[in-house]
Order: sequence, then C-alpha cells, then structure tokens
Amino acid sequence: MKICRLDELKEGEGAPIVRLENRGSIRRRLQDIGLVPGSVIKCLQKSPLGDPVAYDVCGAVIALRYEDASEIFVAKGVKDGTD
Repeated sequence: MKICRLDELKEGEGAPIVRLENRGSIRRRLQDIGLVPGSVIKCLQKSPLGDPVAYDVCGAVIALRYEDASEIFVAKGVKDGTD
C-alpha cells in the first residue's frame, strides 16, 4: 500500500480515500458528494491537457481540477475491487 495524491492515479485505477486536506467550502462540497475517508474513487478519464479529470465516486461521475485533486490522498495498491 502506498499513500499518494488523487491526481497521481492513472486512468482505470481506483483506491480508497485516506484523507482530505482541502479547506473551506470546497471541502464541504467534496464531502457532500461522497469524498470521505473509506470511499473508493476511480480515475475514469483525463482531459487532453490533464485538467480537469473525471472520477467515479459512489456511482457518480465528477470532474476535479488538479488543484483540488492534489489535496486528496488515497491508498494506492489496496484491493478495492476497482483495479
């Protein structure tokens, strides 16, 4: 298991969320849509320029900017059923 930033996941990779370091209203919005420790998130597709990136979390597809994804940490390599 390796703790890494969400933006380091490659397309098709999934991992459980370990912690969020986002601050302010963005943190609250992310939590409201299911980005909480223990939730599994999967990288679906990166845009041609790399920002934003589409992720699947709790069955919903969301797009996150690099600035927000870089403050979310996941446990890469944990068997979660998405890899």
